[in-house]
Amino acid sequence: MTKKQKKNLRRILIAAAGYVLAVLVSAIWQIPELVRFILFFLVYLYISWDVLRKTLMNIRAKDFMDENFLMAVASFGAMALGEYPEAVAVMLFYQVGEWFQSYALERSRKNIADLMDIRPDYANLEKNGEIEEVDPEEVVVGDIIVIQPGERVPLDGTVIEGNSTLDTAALTGESVPRGIHPGQEVISGCINQSGVLKVKVTKAFGESTVSRILDLVENATDKKSRSEQFITKFARIYTPVVVYSAIALAIIPSLITGQWSTWIYRALEFLVISCPCALVISVPLSFFGGIGAASKNGILVKGSSYLQDLAEVKTMVFDKTGTLTHGTFEVTNIISENPAVNTDQLLNLCAKAESFSSHPIALSILNAAKKAGLTDPKAGVENVEEIAGKGLKATVDGKVVACGNEKLMSLLNIGHDVLPAGSGFGTNVYIAVDGIFAGMIEVADEPKEDAKVVFDLLRKEGVERFIMLTGDSETVARAVASKAGIDEVHAKLLPEQKVDELEKILESSKNGKTAYIGDGINDAPVLTRADIGIAMGGLGSDAAIEAADIVLMDDQLSGLYKADQISKKTLSIAYQNIVFAIGIKVLMLVLGALGIVNMWGAVFADVGVSVLCILNSIRIIRYAPKTVR
Repeated sequence: MTKKQKKNLRRILIAAAGYVLAVLVSAIWQIPELVRFILFFLVYLYISWDVLRKTLMNIRAKDFMDENFLMAVASFGAMALGEYPEAVAVMLFYQVGEWFQSYALERSRKNIADLMDIRPDYANLEKNGEIEEVDPEEVVVGDIIVIQPGERVPLDGTVIEGNSTLDTAALTGESVPRGIHPGQEVISGCINQSGVLKVKVTKAFGESTVSRILDLVENATDKKSRSEQFITKFARIYTPVVVYSAIALAIIPSLITGQWSTWIYRALEFLVISCPCALVISVPLSFFGGIGAASKNGILVKGSSYLQDLAEVKTMVFDKTGTLTHGTFEVTNIISENPAVNTDQLLNLCAKAESFSSHPIALSILNAAKKAGLTDPKAGVENVEEIAGKGLKATVDGKVVACGNEKLMSLLNIGHDVLPAGSGFGTNVYIAVDGIFAGMIEVADEPKEDAKVVFDLLRKEGVERFIMLTGDSETVARAVASKAGIDEVHAKLLPEQKVDELEKILESSKNGKTAYIGDGINDAPVLTRADIGIAMGGLGSDAAIEAADIVLMDDQLSGLYKADQISKKTLSIAYQNIVFAIGIKVLMLVLGALGIVNMWGAVFADVGVSVLCILNSIRIIRYAPKTVR
């Protein structure tokens, strides 16, 4: 509970005590009407000064049609009619409702803050053999930091010494520790569980994973869902309508019957009942809680609008590498077609040419060459030229080496008749040396084991189409699609062709939203163009957090199923609140206008609806989606 909440609660308790005292004094003793008025009015001012202040400020700003205005007019009117206890009760119960709303919202924020409590307090900086504890913001790229067992990783970097396991639960929602060894990358926010690690920092604190995630979560509520926008627009129209309706209710029947006090009293009840607090707070609170529930499961949602869009997805479009497959390639076959270049030489030449690339296929070839004995992959490498969507060329030990796909070979005027087909399941990297075809290295990347199960579950949840867009060959793409359970395949696509293909899919997908799921690096344009972009594998991709609307911090496809369940549950709760609050409001407004419900009933109805809607909203925070088995 915050200091402000404690202060407001104390004020409510003191006002309640003053109210009870005023009621008892006026009931036991026959006190003058003026004294009775003063007793209740002092309590009224004490409990309502902030509401009255906001109302006056809003009137000055000519933007006063809100709940503060409704409560001020209703309570002042009750005072004018001599209904002092009811006037105080209106404000007292209103403040109780406001305090409850504030407390519920603060608890939601705290739950999210606890779930994302990943900001490091310090970094152990190594200088001249000594360890100095410094603020992570003082560490620069290239510095060496030491991470002791039990400490949180303060910055992104590469392990240069030590073996350990990392607890990534705060980032991925995954409780299984992740093994870490020299040469591997670590990201800030994880907890070192066992051995001492020496890490070379690769990113400044402001660009680190932990900073990006914290910024994402802090700004997650900036983008309102359509349901929230509806409530905002509804309140702007609703408030003036009920104010003018109350004026009409006070004047028109009074002119006909002459019973001014009766109809003014009913008009005041009408205003109290009409207060839209339940809607204004409970619907945004539902989405705020949904974002918290998603964070708990390693799913970062950049705004409540994306949570609503996800619940309406009917078409899912996937990248292949690192999304439907593990993204960990292994060299499975090497074929030499040039007697002057044996398989070892072919592997070394290709590895050297690919040594400046960060593509998963390039890294797998480089790793295979290192295992075979290559010690200095960048030695003798010059003039590296990357050809988008095709491969690359480089001068290696005086030879012009080209590594890439069939399109690169066509560019070099090497005919398809000399290119071996390979097994058909892996990706073929063709190599030409000095313009002559030299051979092929086949690299395989297995589909994720849970893909088909996840897609079957998503189909039951309402997703109708599963499509793959990939730059890989038709043969490999269809092999992966068949194993994963993909409906449509579009292969051999350059990055710009993926956008064109997605445009066609969007045009044909009139029913529901279209989501694109990719690794967030090469697919940034497609992630941005889709109705909703979802990045897989946030652990290894900076661009994922930047380009996507939702980031699955653990690259498991099961995260899609969890995200879908959370989005639908959130939307269901928001709709329940909208229907319940509006339904009760309309019913009570009619009963109040007919005089069936008095001011006390109006107050209890308003506060009661608010409390019930808030309790319903915060259920989502503890929601546990079903797991994939």
